Amino acid sequence: MSIKVRIPAPLQKLTQNKVEVEVEAGNINELVDDLEKRFPGVKARICDENGKIRRFINFYVNNEDIRFLKGYDTELKNNDEVSIIPAIAGGSE
Repeated sequence: MSIKVRIPAPLQKLTQNKVEVEVEAGNINELVDDLEKRFPGVKARICDENGKIRRFINFYVNNEDIRFLKGYDTELKNNDEVSIIPAIAGGSE
C-alpha cells in the first residue's frame, strides 16, 4: 500500500532533499518506522526517547489531524496523503 508523505523543510536534508516520499505503512507508527528504515535519523527528530511523537510535531492524514483520530495508531489506506508539520511558535506583542 503506497502512502505519500510530505516532508517539512527541516527534515528534507535527511530525505535527500525530497519534499515528498512514498512509504508502505498500515498506520502512523509503521509510517515512522518505514521512514526511519529508509532515512536514518528521521525518527529521532519526530519522536521522543519513549518513541512517542514529539508534541511540537503534527501529523495530518488527508488534512485531518491525527490527534483527533487514533493518534499513532491512525490507520492508513492506499493513496492516503500524510503531512508532517512542525509547530510554529510565536505571536505578537
